[in-house]
Amino acid sequence: MTLRSLLFVPGDRPDRMEKALGLDADALILDLEDSVALEAKATARQMTAEFLRSARRDRKLFVRINPLDSGFLGDDLDTLKDVKPDAFVLPKAEGGASVEAMAVRAPGIPILPIATETPAAVFELGSYRSVRHLILGLTWGAEDLPAAIGATGSREEDGRYTPPYEMLRSLTLFGAHAAGVEAIETVYPAFRDLDGLAVYARRARRDGFTGMMAIHPEQLPVINAAFTPTAEELAQAQAIVDAFSANPGQGVLNFNGRMIDKPHLKQARRLLGLAERQSP
Repeated sequence: MTLRSLLFVPGDRPDRMEKALGLDADALILDLEDSVALEAKATARQMTAEFLRSARRDRKLFVRINPLDSGFLGDDLDTLKDVKPDAFVLPKAEGGASVEAMAVRAPGIPILPIATETPAAVFELGSYRSVRHLILGLTWGAEDLPAAIGATGSREEDGRYTPPYEMLRSLTLFGAHAAGVEAIETVYPAFRDLDGLAVYARRARRDGFTGMMAIHPEQLPVINAAFTPTAEELAQAQAIVDAFSANPGQGVLNFNGRMIDKPHLKQARRLLGLAERQSP
């Protein structure tokens, strides 16, 4: 499954959901949680279910349900029981145990946990490996946790994350790769700052994230570009693979004036595989 870009769409806005089908997002996240006011949740469930029932499925349609302990999840699942999204996005997840509990309530539907929204969740980021067969990726957020611990924010004045939240980002990245699933970068809240988004998204891909969530349609082209290998990158990756193929048994090669070894070959193969998965 290719997941470069995942766009949040409020579950109580069928006009936006319909419009989003025409956008270049790899997945839409129909939201029943934070973007829906308490008094609108019942309406949002019905609208989301109707949309899933009638929408064409030429892209992935996910639903962010309410947390396991919210008191709203039962109503979410009851309303959606006859229409199956491609995945459930699980907020306030606290490790493999949360995934297993969700899988019992909605068997057969993959789960994308948001893995850093409570203090307890931080200590469970290594546990997703045990439920890798139930999840399609791992993502994180830096909005709920500061409120949960009484922090005044998660960013420096220049927009960079403070050290505690950089740690969470890193642990989510490694937790996803340890589980062998997609590592999805969190949202970039300043949705009109497309230049800043481009820098942020390129950094995410450089660090090993495979995709990113979006909160506004204008963010999609920037995110897709950042997570799509360039022609130059693919040409170099192919040249590295060809060089090792031409020199079987060699562990280290001189490649364009620099030494390359098996980790470079692994990176090249991963990049070529990513491009193949992204091909229409």
